[in-house]
Amino acid sequence: LKRFAPASAPWLTLVAVVALLGLAIGGLVDGATGATVAGGWSLETSAGVSFLPGIALVYDSLSALFLLLVALVSTAVLLFGLRYMDAYDGKPLYYALLSLLIAGMNGAVLAGDVFNLYVFIEVASIASYALVAFGTGGREIEAAFKYLMLGAVASSAILLGIGLLYASTGLLNMGDLGAAIAAGQVPETTLLAVATLFLAGLGLKAAMMPFHAWLPDAHPSAPAPISAMLSGLLIKTLGIYALVRILYVVIGMDGALGAPLQTLLLVLGCVSMVGGVLLALGQTDLKRLLAYSSISQMGFVLVALGTNTWLGVAAGIYHALNHALFKSALFLCAGSLERITGTRDITRMGGIARIAPATTVGAIGASLSIAGVPPFNGFWSKLLILIALFSAGLPIVGAIAAATAVLTLVTFVKVQHKVLFGALPDRLKGLKDVPASMSLPVVALALLCLLGGLLWPVGVQDLVENAAASVRTDHPTNEAPGRYRRMVNAEGRQP
Repeated sequence: LKRFAPASAPWLTLVAVVALLGLAIGGLVDGATGATVAGGWSLETSAGVSFLPGIALVYDSLSALFLLLVALVSTAVLLFGLRYMDAYDGKPLYYALLSLLIAGMNGAVLAGDVFNLYVFIEVASIASYALVAFGTGGREIEAAFKYLMLGAVASSAILLGIGLLYASTGLLNMGDLGAAIAAGQVPETTLLAVATLFLAGLGLKAAMMPFHAWLPDAHPSAPAPISAMLSGLLIKTLGIYALVRILYVVIGMDGALGAPLQTLLLVLGCVSMVGGVLLALGQTDLKRLLAYSSISQMGFVLVALGTNTWLGVAAGIYHALNHALFKSALFLCAGSLERITGTRDITRMGGIARIAPATTVGAIGASLSIAGVPPFNGFWSKLLILIALFSAGLPIVGAIAAATAVLTLVTFVKVQHKVLFGALPDRLKGLKDVPASMSLPVVALALLCLLGGLLWPVGVQDLVENAAASVRTDHPTNEAPGRYRRMVNAEGRQP
């Protein structure tokens, strides 16, 4: 349509994503109705119609929650971009690429077999490479090229891991692969190679250290809405979500490789937490600061998963969801601040609260959330991670996580002091806040961060526990909590 009705591109995309949001909310209200992971995923629809063998799309409580997350953040990003993208040419191409990015992330969340997981990861990744370079400047092209090269290495590692699994078992379905590995059909050396390849490939997608080199360049170079998508969604769906499925469903954290994988996740998580926050502290470019902060926050998720306990998995999933909300809001704020002031250098800002009250409200809410200040959602997820670490007998890792949380607070106190408060520079006097279509999505995301914390005991907890129950069967009650009923597989056995 770009030739005949170019102005329709943003509105068509927005309508599609709002429809996805409605479907995602409806799915949570009705309860997840797909076959679950533990007993092997069914290839039949509710009407009894089989898909092609080996191709499975799975909708359970974990995928339902991530589908909602993708739709929420995408809706906010699209609303923000209605005015923000006026400064760019080729808007129909931008919305086509953004639609492919959203489709790839949705597909990765729903994929029930490892090859189609790879396919959807590639769909989203290729769209993201082009979107990073969308400004077509020298810096943007360089960042996109680096991202492309490292992404190709990650994709090759993932595909090679899939090939080794298929060569050993002849299977692609995640549930079937998990059963075959548990039965000892994959030699231990092959399984070690597979785990290493997946951890490296998905670790790069998740931007964990030392696989993070693409992220600090890609995020600042991309348009602000795409930075929000990369940090808020892409590293969660293509990295953390896929890693949870592969480690807990396919390879099995309770098997022979459980202990070394657990140790590796803890080490990588600690390095990412500390390294990311220290690098963030030294930044003056606001978007690079936020990018390094994303690396640090992914470290929290990794150490939570490394506990290999039900509480740790639930806490890690919850923090990944929370990070998507507050980091998307912060990157959109960074885009607004750059549009207002003409710079991303925080040393050249100050007193923005006087001229941009709506953007300031969103920035403060998101900053309090990422800093773990109660009653925001970031407080609950970090508290649960600390409880999980100490409960699992990992006090040193827990102390590192607590210290990192304090340094995160220091980082964002610095940002608020330098950017929002203090004296307003003369060159900024007379400037105005961004349009409401750009400020309202930021405020809405910050409000969701507050509601996610306030509603934790009365609804959010059920959603997170159900999501964790999709990949862990050791819930304290030995039943899936909350509204979702546990499914049975084709043989009538309860997973």
